[in-house]
Amino acid sequence: MSEILRELLRVSEKAANIARACRQQEALFQLLIEEKRGGEKNKKFAVDFKTLADVLVQEVIKQNMENKFPGLGDKVFGEESNEFTNELGEKVILRLCATEEETVELLSKVLNGNKLASEALASVVHQDVTLSDPTLDSVEVSIPQDILGIWVDPIDSTYQYIKGSADTKSNQGIFPSGLQCVTILIGVYDTQTGEPLMGVINQPFTSQDSSTRRWKGQYYWGLSYMGTNVHSLQSPASKRNGSETQSNPTEAASPHQFSAVISTSEKETIKAALSQVCGDRIFRAAGAGYKSLCVIQGLVDVYIFSEDTTFKWDSCAAHAILRAMGGGMVDLSECLSRPAEAGRGLPQLAYHVENEGAAGVDKWANKGGLVAYRSGKQLETFLSLLIQSLLAPAETQT
Repeated sequence: MSEILRELLRVSEKAANIARACRQQEALFQLLIEEKRGGEKNKKFAVDFKTLADVLVQEVIKQNMENKFPGLGDKVFGEESNEFTNELGEKVILRLCATEEETVELLSKVLNGNKLASEALASVVHQDVTLSDPTLDSVEVSIPQDILGIWVDPIDSTYQYIKGSADTKSNQGIFPSGLQCVTILIGVYDTQTGEPLMGVINQPFTSQDSSTRRWKGQYYWGLSYMGTNVHSLQSPASKRNGSETQSNPTEAASPHQFSAVISTSEKETIKAALSQVCGDRIFRAAGAGYKSLCVIQGLVDVYIFSEDTTFKWDSCAAHAILRAMGGGMVDLSECLSRPAEAGRGLPQLAYHVENEGAAGVDKWANKGGLVAYRSGKQLETFLSLLIQSLLAPAETQT
């Protein structure tokens, strides 16, 4: 099944090329924004945006997977619909056409007849991408295609993609905002059990050339299935059926045992409790995918979010990679409400069942919040300390 993962990596890189091409042409970029409405709108933001890049990326992923693995394209699910409305009020169904010329014609309708912009985009969409990954080449695992479902977030942290600065400075390697927080997320899950099996996170804007101002990116992947755990960050000597815990660069002499990355919108009660557990080793960052990536990279121990405004497409890719590393992603509310019991598994997020009674995007929300982690043992200690802090009298919290 490494063939499917290899194709996901390839289409993620093609998607990253689309994202970069759209972002680097200011005149084009101004044409790409359309406000979401109704059930598509994420209630976390006063204004939420759908971009042409979002839709293009999702359709490229869907149609490339269908072309290579017939039947799998219908198993690709995501945040975006492929219906776009141009300035004339004309509704256009966006899809990847068989030829570059046909795609130019379709994009011209979306871009109000802007032929040059349409040609530039179509060229990137139809550009072939090749990549080589020796670690992936060594993977030999067979997963039945008929049990696979795929969650896609074509451009995670859309606001940063639209408004984010290219010059944001990092805090101990973690970017609070900016283009570095933008990710493309592709997560494969078992449609019968809901377990995440494969994940790809592509970061299109990792470094910028100072002379050409062009961006380069980086991708990360993981696979966890039936005892086989392999990921892109492990050393060549690592065992394929094992997992390792990476050292944490923030572990320099500190009275606090843990570090965490959180959303800027995190609840005050959680932030106060975290300050007891992590001290000043609490980092704020944009983008659910990017915050999860900070855990994967070993920049922090956990990513914690208490609200219900992340979704299956936000978490599935990172969850699969973390599983391959020996970690995971759990429901925060369930962890806080039930006492730890010996032998009882942690409440891992699942990806195959919608939330009962919910509508719109809320059907696929992570309703109980989440905690992403690399070590189950560390997580249990962290949660124990967090619960103690949450139960402590308010006047003892700072």
